[in-house]
Amino acid sequence: MLEQTPSKGWWPSVYEPLRQVSSRIADWFTPASEASSKAESYEIAIELPGVDPDDVDISVHDGVLILKGEKRSGHEEEGDTYFFSERQYGAFSRSFRLPPDADGDAIKADMKDGVLSVSIPKKVEKEAKKTKVKIRRS
Repeated sequence: MLEQTPSKGWWPSVYEPLRQVSSRIADWFTPASEASSKAESYEIAIELPGVDPDDVDISVHDGVLILKGEKRSGHEEEGDTYFFSERQYGAFSRSFRLPPDADGDAIKADMKDGVLSVSIPKKVEKEAKKTKVKIRRS
């Protein structure tokens, strides 16, 4: 039986399965990632198996780290009695809001074994300068 809320009626419950499906499709196209914080930097690891580093673009805009790219891979096998071809193509994008103490101008990225590692240094706060003020005698 459909639940009916006084203000919304029964329509939201009908569309809920569609919302769940679209969320799962978006998750499928979004590369898995993990983020962590160290004493001197923030680290983000993004799984990009089969993606060439030349097909990945990393930028920072208004305090947001933006990762865009395209996966292009293909595999073909041919034998006496068979032919097999598999291709995967598709664009992907991830965005990460940088914390206020992140230094967006000093970001470094490395790709190894299908994992893109992004390191964002934390800004070094200048130590407060202490000045002794001499009191004059009047």
